[in-house]
Formats: sequence, structure tokens, C-alpha cells
Amino acid sequence: MLIKVQDLKRKNFLDTLQIQESLRNKVLKNNTDNYLILVEHDHVYTLGKNANSNNILNSTCEIIQTQRGGDVTYHGPGQLVAYPIINLKKKKIGVKNYISMIEKLISNILIDYNLEPQILKEETGVWVQDKKIASIGIHVTRGVTMHGLAINVNTDLSYFDNIISCGIQGVKMTSLDKELGKKIRMNDIKKSLITHFNQIF
Repeated sequence: MLIKVQDLKRKNFLDTLQIQESLRNKVLKNNTDNYLILVEHDHVYTLGKNANSNNILNSTCEIIQTQRGGDVTYHGPGQLVAYPIINLKKKKIGVKNYISMIEKLISNILIDYNLEPQILKEETGVWVQDKKIASIGIHVTRGVTMHGLAINVNTDLSYFDNIISCGIQGVKMTSLDKELGKKIRMNDIKKSLITHFNQIF
């Protein structure tokens, strides 16, 4: 797949959402274009369209309602968020298969760092042992995707203490730097993600 990467560095959620919507409209009009947005957000809690707002236990930063799937999650500095804006209909990829491909994408990145990813049948996302390291929440309009995935790289995990992440009671969150015992270069993660994205899609 020919993918156009837009690395926004750090940008707040709502400004990034406007960019997503603009690119989605481009893809809807021009079937040859597909985009991949990479970004680190300012501190924010986002709710999926069917999320339970009671899963936010203590609001320490901005809260935004979205149209993605899934429940509540946290985005912030040190977390790599990726938003593929691609035409699933043209590629003849079903939504369930698309989610599986994203889980494989995340898993391959973790394998690059000698971590053993786990995918649970009953939950979306990717785990390392019994701790969740990456979340997935998507939205599809007329076959074109928005929203996407978030990988905890050098993330301040204390923000997850204020929510029931993904609506999963007792879930433990982790990050690459916590698992590896060292800070990880964000640009290295971005390169790994782009490489595996192009291989899978």
C-alpha cells in the first residue's frame, strides 16, 4: 500500500481530529491516497462512542467524547499514537481483519524489542504478560478508517490510575521503557511502525 506519513510530533487531540477528518474526506474523494498520522498528544482522556463515563474515576486532564470504538483511555506525551486513514473497502479488508492486522503490527514492533506480545481473544489491544501495553479504537465511515492505536513507549503510567482503562476492571498498564528498563527513542519506534505497517498493509 502506498502510504503518506504525516508526523505531527506533538499536537493536541482536537486539532489532530480535524486533520484526521480532512484526510478522511480526501481519501473518500480520491481512492489512490492513504495516510498514516503519527503523533504524541497533550494529556487527555478520551471516551469511545459507547463508553461508560463512570470509568473515569478522577479527572486530572481534559476529557473528550469521540466516535471511535472502545471505552475510556489516556493519551499523553511519551505515547505513540497512530491514525491510519485508509480505504478498507478498496483493499477488501473487513473491520475484524483490520483490527487483527493492527494487533499484528503492534506485536511485530514489540518483537523488535525482544518482548513477547500477547493478544487476548476477548479483548482488543496487545499485552505483555498480564499487562496492557497498547490500545486500539477505530471508526469506519463508508469504508474509510479513522482513529487507530496507541503504544505506551515512555508514558507516565500514573494517568491510567485515574480511569478503568478500556473498561477492563483490574487491568494493569505497562510501557516499553518500563518493560525494558530504559528510555526508548520515539523516532526508532516510529520507524519500526512505518516499516511493519508497509509490510502488513
